[in-house]
Amino acid sequence: MRLIQMLTLCLVLLLNIFHITFFSDEPDAEGHKHELHHGAKLDRCAGMEFDAVAVNEEGIPYFFKGDHLFKGLHGKAELSNETFPELDDHHHLGHVDAAFRMHSEDSPDHHDHQFFFLDNKVFSYYKHKLEKDYPKDISEVFPGIPDHLDAAVECPKPDCTDDTVIFFKGDEIYHFNMKTKKVDEKEFKSMPNCTGAFHYMDHYYCFHGHQFSKFDPVTGEIHGKYPKETRDYFMRCPHFGQTSTDDHIKREQCSRVHLDAITSDDDGSVYAFRGHHFLSITGDKFHSDTIESAFKELHSEVDAVFSYEGHLYMIKDNEVFVYKVGEPHTHLEGYPKPLKEVLGIEGPVDAAFVCADHHIAHVIKGQTVYNVDMKATPHAPAMQGSITHFKKIDAAMCGPKGVTVVIGNHYYLYASPRIMMMAKIMPEQHRVSQELFGCDH
Repeated sequence: MRLIQMLTLCLVLLLNIFHITFFSDEPDAEGHKHELHHGAKLDRCAGMEFDAVAVNEEGIPYFFKGDHLFKGLHGKAELSNETFPELDDHHHLGHVDAAFRMHSEDSPDHHDHQFFFLDNKVFSYYKHKLEKDYPKDISEVFPGIPDHLDAAVECPKPDCTDDTVIFFKGDEIYHFNMKTKKVDEKEFKSMPNCTGAFHYMDHYYCFHGHQFSKFDPVTGEIHGKYPKETRDYFMRCPHFGQTSTDDHIKREQCSRVHLDAITSDDDGSVYAFRGHHFLSITGDKFHSDTIESAFKELHSEVDAVFSYEGHLYMIKDNEVFVYKVGEPHTHLEGYPKPLKEVLGIEGPVDAAFVCADHHIAHVIKGQTVYNVDMKATPHAPAMQGSITHFKKIDAAMCGPKGVTVVIGNHYYLYASPRIMMMAKIMPEQHRVSQELFGCDH
């Protein structure tokens, strides 16, 4: 009996040691917690909260987690000190708090350098080589910026008035002017607390958990349907990326993630857009593919789509892409064009649709519905009314049964656009995945 007790005690001690050594989340001397992953096998597709995100000199995203680094949108994790050994030499690397690639042509000593923040230190690398006299105290290089940051991202001109670095710590936001060294504290009311942030493909992204939101670097406003799933955009994962055709179709049919846009063309085929992918339905046949493969100029993240006279009008941010429906879909020359020029409306918008045998595009922005006469020149929007039942919708389309309004994984059917705005009683709620897309589970 005593032998069993001794063996049990030894096992408990070993498990405690293992936990402390490999998965410790005990606070450090400053009271901050950092999860260690020495020897751990990290799977980017399991869904994780990254510690920091940055882009290198070649434009390749680097995702940091613990003492590991993911390079690009696919591939396994590697130890960060294999690429940046000095981080470990100087600071017993267990994490990277924040990172960014400087873009400041007015500051040639910093332009195209990568900065990494660890507790109260900052490291500056150029072409993967640590700059002389680094690491330095954060307060020395970026006076007025606190230690133990959560995220950082560069904001070059003209996105910001001067070349700027945006720092995040909890709900505190700091704009550091590279020219004047002045710090402005901002309040981004609509922003979640960022655990990572980066500037990629002319957009600014805040990572929180395994989701992200696209934001305006000056105001912090989030436009569009966010948050979105990181693995659906920035990762090449089996359940979110390249799988078999049947798996693609089943995933899109049964997904409960909200749609970005939906439309029905002149022949009655339905196109539903979500993240990088779209689902098309013709009769009882389903097809799924990436947006980039079928609409390569658009890439992804469409805000609204409507069909008019054999063409798909695809709205993304403040631009309109137009494709002639067919196999393959043909991108019209001269597009994209500004949304203001095509429809007379400032973006972003939430949804748009045109009903059969009509030439009025109904564009929904918040709760307001605008009418745009597609036959008029120029296109001049007129406010038609407002949707009172919902504060915000994800997508909408017009079909033989009327107007379908989609919110999350549910949709509501109205007999006409007019009834949609005048109805006093909430219509019956339906499930998108089961009743619209025919998911069998």
